[in-house]
Amino acid sequence: MNGPEITVEVAPELRLFVPHERRGGPTPLVTDGASTLGHVIESLGIPLTEAGTLLVNGDPVARSHVPGPGEHVDVRAVERPQQLPGAPLRFLLDVHLGTLARRLRLLGVDAAYENEDIGDPALAALSARERRVLLSRDRGLLRRREIWAGAYVYSDRPQEQLRDVLGRFAPALAPWTRCTACNGALAVAAKDTVSGLLERGTQEAYDVFAQCTRCDRVYWRGAHHGHLETIVSEAVREFGGATA
Repeated sequence: MNGPEITVEVAPELRLFVPHERRGGPTPLVTDGASTLGHVIESLGIPLTEAGTLLVNGDPVARSHVPGPGEHVDVRAVERPQQLPGAPLRFLLDVHLGTLARRLRLLGVDAAYENEDIGDPALAALSARERRVLLSRDRGLLRRREIWAGAYVYSDRPQEQLRDVLGRFAPALAPWTRCTACNGALAVAAKDTVSGLLERGTQEAYDVFAQCTRCDRVYWRGAHHGHLETIVSEAVREFGGATA
């Protein structure tokens, strides 16, 4: 580039995306004089899904703003909780976030998940078609223009991923109401109606069951319930919601 020189300062939360030499504070950047501020931000490695308010010399501007000589640009992070008007809050997770998808479903959050790699174009199209927030750690996927909305998942640890998503979007929680396998709704099931789907030991040990209205999977408070209860209680305590 050989156009105007500007200075860019990136919020601390976004510095992991930019080259090391730009992480300490305001740094000079030569632009081409034609690219929008949105394109400049992406050229630094920051997905636009993660960029919040943009300030030029202290005043908010749109992403379509074309930077001029000597301008100082502040790139702030998305405000939390993030508001996404115009559609029910629903999520779509890529193939690498299966554990996060199951934990969101455990909390009653609508979380579609593809357990096979269907490819970035198909994921982006599904996000647009169903108006779902696409969650991913793939920056390239989040740069696709056709996605309805997206968010970068900052951690590779499921517990931290869950806190990140709940803190960012503040979805309503309704634990134990959604199938962790297929995302369908759960309904109370009489023991005699599901007994044919249970092993003998389960039939003898448990009396309370729920069944998915979509895939017919049966649920009961088995050996792993204590671990799941911990996940639920911690999420409800920190982010709100009512246990079922």
